[in-house]
Amino acid sequence: MGENADGDQVMENLLQLRCHFTWKLLFEDNDIPDLEVRISEQVQFLDTKNPLGMHNLRAYVRHLKGQQDEALQSLKEAEALIQSEQLSKRSLVTWGNCAWLHYHRGSLAEVQIYLDKVEKVCKEFSSPFRYRLECAEMDCEEGWALLKCGGGNYKQAMACFAKALKVEPENPEYNTGYAVVAYRQDLDDNFISLEPLRKAVRLNPEDPHLKVLLALKLQDLGEHVEAEAHIEEALSSTSCQSYVIRYAAKYFRRKHQVDKALHLLNRALQASPSSGYLHYQKGLCYKQQISQLRTSRNRQPRRQDNVQKLAQQAIHEFQETLKLRPTFEMAYVCMAEVQAEIHQYEEAERNFQKALNNKTLVAHIEQDIHLRYGRFLQFHKQSEDKAITLYLKGLKVEEKSFAWRKLLTALEKVAERRVCQNVHLVESTSLLGLVYKLKGQEKNALFYYEKALRLTGEMNPAF
Repeated sequence: MGENADGDQVMENLLQLRCHFTWKLLFEDNDIPDLEVRISEQVQFLDTKNPLGMHNLRAYVRHLKGQQDEALQSLKEAEALIQSEQLSKRSLVTWGNCAWLHYHRGSLAEVQIYLDKVEKVCKEFSSPFRYRLECAEMDCEEGWALLKCGGGNYKQAMACFAKALKVEPENPEYNTGYAVVAYRQDLDDNFISLEPLRKAVRLNPEDPHLKVLLALKLQDLGEHVEAEAHIEEALSSTSCQSYVIRYAAKYFRRKHQVDKALHLLNRALQASPSSGYLHYQKGLCYKQQISQLRTSRNRQPRRQDNVQKLAQQAIHEFQETLKLRPTFEMAYVCMAEVQAEIHQYEEAERNFQKALNNKTLVAHIEQDIHLRYGRFLQFHKQSEDKAITLYLKGLKVEEKSFAWRKLLTALEKVAERRVCQNVHLVESTSLLGLVYKLKGQEKNALFYYEKALRLTGEMNPAF
């Protein structure tokens, strides 16, 4: 194809490329500042074995911001790495991005230069496609890009790493990517990331980031001795310290050693003051301290003053989180729960609604928000009817997650209590029928539905 080929033909060729411009990376415009921070942190602190991927992702993000010159500079840095490390297959991502960027800059001659480079490598590896190479290395590159761009991309990222592992099951990098994305999705009680993390640690024995993730998963399982050993090994490492510290802080917070967790988070924030994740973790620490005060036997008058102080600190940290990550729905939820503790009910309700208004919610997160918002309405606002509505909305989200089962339990408890107290008896009995139907217990469901119908007849003779 010559330089004077029309734009339609150029676009057809560009769409064959495997790069950030053709991968369907899902994130909101509001997420871009935080994504840039996380890219910088990964380059600076994670001792990444794939700096090429980070330069490419940074270039793509800069392009989206309209910073075309800066995007080109990032791609030049990526090209320099290609020349120094003699990368072949992975270079296709950079050259694909270069072709797309020059297309957007109107430089069709430059586009063709990079298309020719891609075509040469595709021929070298006998690809049936002119500008596209299907291989494990490219699947891995796509997986890392998807993983870095947030929760809406995790399932696709996992599929990419799984595809790469079919070709090279013992590849350390592919196993690392698969284990990390499995951990990010392992929010249920299925523990899908445990064995992938064990394997990744075996293949990457010097990687403290993997060890601290494995420690957190072992903590979930109650394997505290092994978890502690991995945490100690990770903290003794000199590499990846910022990433290790943030996850170690989470480990100690969940171990109820909140002061130690806060100490680690303050250390990490000195190195990464613009990390929304670190501010969020600090907020969770203060939130946990409030819970500890509420459940303690200490009834001193100053306790409420301490709750107020901790609540303000927690709210501040969640607000800082949202300045950096405006679409981080769980920061809104946690802030709302803290506000409820100090009777700021209007502010709490606004934040629950902001969380639910996020258009990119994954199913289990949406269910969890309905659950926690419902609890707020039930126990703080004493509005059971509205709480039931939220529990029902959460149960309509079709994913049988841990949050879904908790919604079912919450609905069952409120329905049983209302039946016992003779509150809206027909409706409450029908709700119990629904609960048993969703549990798969058809006989019990039928019993309560029939009982509700009989009650309707008794209460309304015209039925």
